[in-house]
Order: sequence, then structure tokens, then C-alpha cells
Amino acid sequence: MVKTIAIYIGSILISLAAGVIGSLATTPNIPTWYEQLAKPPLLPPNEIFGPVWIVLYVLMGIALALLITHEAPHDEKNPAYAWFGVQLILNTLWSIVFFGLHLPWVAAAIILVLIGTIIVTILTFRRFVPSTAWLLAPYLAWVCFATYLNIGVALLN
Repeated sequence: MVKTIAIYIGSILISLAAGVIGSLATTPNIPTWYEQLAKPPLLPPNEIFGPVWIVLYVLMGIALALLITHEAPHDEKNPAYAWFGVQLILNTLWSIVFFGLHLPWVAAAIILVLIGTIIVTILTFRRFVPSTAWLLAPYLAWVCFATYLNIGVALLN
């Protein structure tokens, strides 16, 4: 039981770490560079993004913990772990490129690849634990919405 709790906490912290790293590029640029940009319609208030991302990272962490604690042999789950890692790296990279480097078109390319890796992650996780698809679906939906915002910013600026 203690081991399982540790797996859940560790998995959630791994996911949240991506958000923390990304926020190092994001937070200082919101009141400066980002505030000056023309933005597309349907943009939520800035205050919405932090809480939404926290929930999504927690859901991602729970999905990862469910995969880790699933009884399939570890080596069979390696592709799922790899895809999870790739999408987490791309997630973080997007924040650095969009907010930190101010490159919305490059960020748009990254986020499109990110969508693909999220889909593959969902499919590989679902093979072992079907409920993980539902945990990761809101993440996919939010990243698709973020893609609209990203491309909107790129087009308008």
C-alpha cells in the first residue's frame, strides 16, 4: 500500500515538474511579451490556465501511476513509458519556445507534434489500462484548444 501511494505521488510529481519547468519560461513573459500580442477570440482569462494545467498534470500523473501499477511485465510497458516521456518533454519544450523564445510558429509545429504524441500515448496506455484514456482525454482536448490559440497568435502577430 505504501509503495502504491509512493508511485502515485511520484508519478504526479513527475508530471507537475514539466509544468514547473515550463512555467519558468511562461510566467515572466505573460505581463510583458504575451500581454502585448494580438490574440484570437475565445481566449480564456490568464487566471484559468494555471488551475487547468495543474488538474491536467495530476490526471496525467494518475494515468502514469495506473500504468506503473498494472501487472503487465515492465518491458512490455516500455513503449508506453517512452511515449509518455516524449509528450512530457514536448509539452515543456512548447512553453519554452512559445513564451521563452517568443517563436509562435515554431511552437505551433511543436504543439502539432505534441498532439500526435499524446494520441499515441493514449493508445499505448489504453492497451494496458483502458481507463487511462479517459484520464488523458482532457489533456488532448486542452492541447487541441491551445493549438488554436497558438496558431491564432502566430497569424495575428
